[in-house]
Amino acid sequence: MLGDGLSGAGALYRQLAAALSAAVTSGALVAGDRLPSERDLARALHVSRATVVAAYDELRGRGLVESRQGSGTRVAAPASREPAAVTRRLRRGLSAAAVRRFDGAPEGLISMRYALEPGDPRIASALAEVVEEDLPALLDEVGYAPRGLPSLQVAVADHYTSSGLPTTPAEILVTTGTHQAVALVSQLLVERGSTVAVESPSWPGCFDTFSALGARLVGVPMDDDGIRVDRLRQVLAAERVAALFVMPTFHNPTGTLMSAVRRRDLAQTAAEHGVPVVEDLAYSTDLGHRGAIPPPVAAAAASSAGSRVFTVGSLSKSLWAGLRVGWVRAAAGDIEQLGYLKAGADMGTPLLDQAVAARLLPGLPGLAEDRTAVARERLEHATGLLRTHLPAWTWRTPDGGTALWIRLPGYDASSFAQVALRHGVEVTPGRETDPTGAWDDHLRLPFTFEPALMAEAVRRLAAAAADELTGRSGS
Repeated sequence: MLGDGLSGAGALYRQLAAALSAAVTSGALVAGDRLPSERDLARALHVSRATVVAAYDELRGRGLVESRQGSGTRVAAPASREPAAVTRRLRRGLSAAAVRRFDGAPEGLISMRYALEPGDPRIASALAEVVEEDLPALLDEVGYAPRGLPSLQVAVADHYTSSGLPTTPAEILVTTGTHQAVALVSQLLVERGSTVAVESPSWPGCFDTFSALGARLVGVPMDDDGIRVDRLRQVLAAERVAALFVMPTFHNPTGTLMSAVRRRDLAQTAAEHGVPVVEDLAYSTDLGHRGAIPPPVAAAAASSAGSRVFTVGSLSKSLWAGLRVGWVRAAAGDIEQLGYLKAGADMGTPLLDQAVAARLLPGLPGLAEDRTAVARERLEHATGLLRTHLPAWTWRTPDGGTALWIRLPGYDASSFAQVALRHGVEVTPGRETDPTGAWDDHLRLPFTFEPALMAEAVRRLAAAAADELTGRSGS
């Protein structure tokens, strides 16, 4: 919620007061919200208690907070300021932080929250071909295609068929990226008060999506083969689960590739309990540690009576985040219902983007292979830096994806993230991937940055780790 509010210049208590004030102004904190105690906030931010006391005093003087004996410090009722613009439900979500960071990072800050890379130059060639060869025909269309451009539906269907999941164009809905795909499926499956099972840890964005619908989330542990089906059975026996969300291919954040046997067991178990499965296959960077990639869970589910699987994917992680084209693969009846939801959302993904994607998708294996070669080199470079400068940090070599899932040596990742921010590096602590506290000593660290930037980031992280340890030894 405080973002990078403690990474600037000037007195630390003034930076903290300004960050809290901004949270009140934006509506992330609303009237009546109780702030942490001075001691708790000091511990969480890794600052002195005197810093928090001074910041709270400044906010009280400005009428933004009020303190009462026995009830702590709370956000004061608005006087002249406008009512809160952000709902309480979304205030702790990823969305606000993502928008703030994508709007531009402060000068000098290295943000490692996202493994974003420049677009593949072959996108430009595909766009030129679309303008020259496809545009006249596209301009003759109405312009609205809620279920997707037919040529792209065919290309996506062929893509899944070649991966071992026979698919027809009627089983494909085109979306504006993976995030919208998951959001639309969630609207179809999830109602307020229902329960959604997710892997533990999991992608923070799915927490936002399901929580915004009023769902309750239950985590299921993983091992080196993916989600543990034995523990999933326990959850399904104890809970009435509306949907199961998994990332079987290069799971975010662990980089795990779910085995073919585990996919079959998962599909069978979900079908036996009548639980729909949402599988996110957005990540395609294969680092080559586990052999061939098994077919999607939906392929394993084909032989299970009563199975219902929604397979989502996109080109964003493979080619460029700016090419906002994704899709859902599901039974034709479910695609029809999703088409109505898609029409209500935006009447269809832009046709020019879809036409570019339709030209790129048949060559995706070759395109992805080139980017994978670069990712392998950068993984080796990043792990070499970490072993040299942060030898106490440990991790399992990921099967794929773009990040390391790192275990810290005996200290809290959220506290460390605050220290790292003051050293000019932004990281994702494990608490954001599982709010139960099971992964509080882990952080997600992308390794795809160009070598010089990665070296500087690790240097800053090492300095932050030294400060963390020094602060602990002195406390």
